[in-house]
Amino acid sequence: MPAGNLWLLLAAASCGLAALAHVGCIVFGASWYRFFGAGEQMARLAEQGSWQPTLITAGITAVLLVWGAYALAGAGVIMQLPWTRPILLLISLVFLLRGSAFILLMGKFPDNSLTFWLVSSAICLLIGGLFSVGLYQRWQALA
Repeated sequence: MPAGNLWLLLAAASCGLAALAHVGCIVFGASWYRFFGAGEQMARLAEQGSWQPTLITAGITAVLLVWGAYALAGAGVIMQLPWTRPILLLISLVFLLRGSAFILLMGKFPDNSLTFWLVSSAICLLIGGLFSVGLYQRWQALA
């Protein structure tokens, strides 16, 4: 297995774990939204039976699963997906930008806790780093 595969496998596993946590929020509801710091508004909407938290969280889950699949494709574990190299680059950038732009985002989502922003931003930076290193190491193989 080429060295870059480990980084992309870890990126895929990280996306899978993040997706699983989001599914937990959908299944277990308000207490999970609160625990993960998603904000009191999301928790209240979940308690009220609103579809909004479920749809938002399901959308995030779907994106994470697709991104995990691209990491597996980049690692050579599954078949190559369309535009694997540029999409892995875009995924890396999105995670790194999300991780580093939390100060700008905090004002747009004031209901989310500081702990949520710090922990989720650190996780995004970590996952973005995994994608970036893996992509760098596999760049030529993905041409």
